[in-house]
Amino acid sequence: MRIFLIGMMGSGKTTLGRRLAQQLGYTFVDLDEYLVQRQGQSIAQIFERQGQEHFRKLERQALEEVVQQYEKAVISTGGGAPCFFNNIEYINQHGRSFYLDVPVEQLVHRLLAQGLEARPLLAGKSPAELNLYLTETLAHRKQFYERATYTLAGDNAISQRLLRLLN
Repeated sequence: MRIFLIGMMGSGKTTLGRRLAQQLGYTFVDLDEYLVQRQGQSIAQIFERQGQEHFRKLERQALEEVVQQYEKAVISTGGGAPCFFNNIEYINQHGRSFYLDVPVEQLVHRLLAQGLEARPLLAGKSPAELNLYLTETLAHRKQFYERATYTLAGDNAISQRLLRLLN
């Protein structure tokens, strides 16, 4: 069984995914890290050199490769991955998806603490601009995120609720 974690950047997909995979004895795959390894360049470089559209095509290709390679895996997608092509349908056909629904204020706090430089869509934004960007982006992406098999709201006990759902 594949478990896909979807949601906005900063929602905890990678952190939760690593813990969950370890607890289940599954392989953990961060789709962004996988893509960076396969392409030999950072996401920021791909955006800069080839643009977002090309990145989204590479992201879909990486998603298909990961599905073909791993049956028992926890897969952390990039924030936009479910929102392009028919990726959310593809994800749901090949596993169970969990939308980590974290409030924008918490996302802003986490992302500022991590630093924005490595995230091409956020680099150079002030806290107010970041809040506005995340609010607008979430408003668009929510229609895709809400197609997930499950929605886990909040941010504290998500991993415990996720394990209960899986059991």
